[in-house]
Amino acid sequence: MAKFEIYPAIDMRDGKCVRLVQGDYNQETIYGDSPFDMAKSFAEAGAKWIHMVDLDGAKAKKRVNHDHVVRVAKELDVSVQVGGGIRTAEDVAYYLERGVDRVILGSVAVNDPVFTKEMLETYGGERIAIGLDARDGYVATEGWLETSSVKAVDLANELARYGAEVFIFTDISRDGMLQGPNTEAIAELSEATGKEVIASGGVSKLADLTELRQHTSEIRGAIVGKALYTNQFTLEEALKGE
Repeated sequence: MAKFEIYPAIDMRDGKCVRLVQGDYNQETIYGDSPFDMAKSFAEAGAKWIHMVDLDGAKAKKRVNHDHVVRVAKELDVSVQVGGGIRTAEDVAYYLERGVDRVILGSVAVNDPVFTKEMLETYGGERIAIGLDARDGYVATEGWLETSSVKAVDLANELARYGAEVFIFTDISRDGMLQGPNTEAIAELSEATGKEVIASGGVSKLADLTELRQHTSEIRGAIVGKALYTNQFTLEEALKGE
C-alpha cells in the first residue's frame, strides 16, 4: 500500500502565487509574490512533494511559468509535480529533463489521447500523471473553461490500459470552496480503474484528510491549497497525520 502524501499546492499566475474559486480567473486571490519562496516554506515545513500549476499556461495552452517550476525542482529537496499548459512532447521533456518528477496531462488527455498514450509509453505511469478535472462526472478542459462529453471514469479506464498509474481527480464544484472533498467519487474512480488517485479540491479541515486517509488503498494523497493559505490548519499539522 502506498504512503498517503500531502501535496501543498502552488498555483501560479503572472509569476505570483494565487488561488481561484472553481477555476474562475475573475475570482483570484494573491497569496504571495514568489512561488519559490512559497515552495521553500513548504519544504521547510516537511513537505515531500509540491504540486505546481501554471494557470497562465493552462489558459494560453503553452508553458508560461516554467522557470519557477524548474527553480523549485533544482534548488529544493522536494519532489515536484506540475500541470498547466503542457501540450507537446517538448513540454513534457522540458520538465522531466530539468528535475521535475512528474508531469500532469489534463486537457490534452481528453483532446489528444494518442499523444497521451505515447507519453505514458515513453516515460511510464509514475512520471506522467493524468489530471481529471470533473464537472458533474464529465471532464472539463482548457483551464475548466470547457466541459467535454467524456466521462472521467471512461477516460481513466482507457488510459489505465495504456499504463497510467496516477490520476489526480478534482471535483470542480468543491475546488476553492472549502466544503470538503468528494471522497466517494475519488474512491469510485480508483475502484473502477484499479489505480491510485490523488484527491484535489475541497480540503478545508484536518478531518477531511483523516477521511481521505481511511481510503489509502485507493487514495494515495491529497492536494491542499486554499486551506493552507487561509490558515485553516498548518502544513505541519497536515503532515502529522501520516
